[in-house]
Amino acid sequence: MADECTVEAAMEVLGGKWKMVILRHLLGGTRRFGELHREMPGVTPRMLTRQLRELELDGLVRREVYPQVPPKVEYSVTEVGESLRDITDRLERWGEWYRATAQTG
Repeated sequence: MADECTVEAAMEVLGGKWKMVILRHLLGGTRRFGELHREMPGVTPRMLTRQLRELELDGLVRREVYPQVPPKVEYSVTEVGESLRDITDRLERWGEWYRATAQTG
């Protein structure tokens, strides 16, 4: 039961269609909102904003606002977000394997 609770806790933070994808992009370097949106054409601006806010609240993403006109906002991973690099790498490899297997099976 303890294992289920820890997996549930992780999924509360990382669950959702876009959070791991967002983290994967941000692990590649700091991005502005428009860059992220262009790299993820399937996500609506509203959903991207929502997912970024949740990731920020959970301490995985840092949002930095620069005082200029027009406003400049950049997103990057925090140390906690960086701790997910191995997991995102492994998920990417698994996804590649799964696509290859599903196409041949």
